[in-house]
Amino acid sequence: MSAIPSPLLGFARQLSIAHHIPGRIRLKISGPFPDELLGEARRFGKALGAVAGVRSIGLNALARSCTIEYDARAIPPAAWSSFLSGEATAESEHLQRLLLDAARA
Repeated sequence: MSAIPSPLLGFARQLSIAHHIPGRIRLKISGPFPDELLGEARRFGKALGAVAGVRSIGLNALARSCTIEYDARAIPPAAWSSFLSGEATAESEHLQRLLLDAARA
């Protein structure tokens, strides 16, 4: 994966996949969630909402999870697991670029 330093990508490492079918994924926040990550969580959500192909984001703060509905043609389903695990694949690089571009916009 690209060596672009970004707190946004650091926050992504706090996420894990709870459930996934093409077009819909539920992410859980793993481990402790210190207050300093709250700002990164907001930036991550904002960037994700601006990504072409993301249709909706639902947040369940009590469950520490969010559900994302997306266009599987725009974001390959395999991109999510490889991106969140830090695995360098063409799909994860594509998703990373989409997120970083949206965060910069």
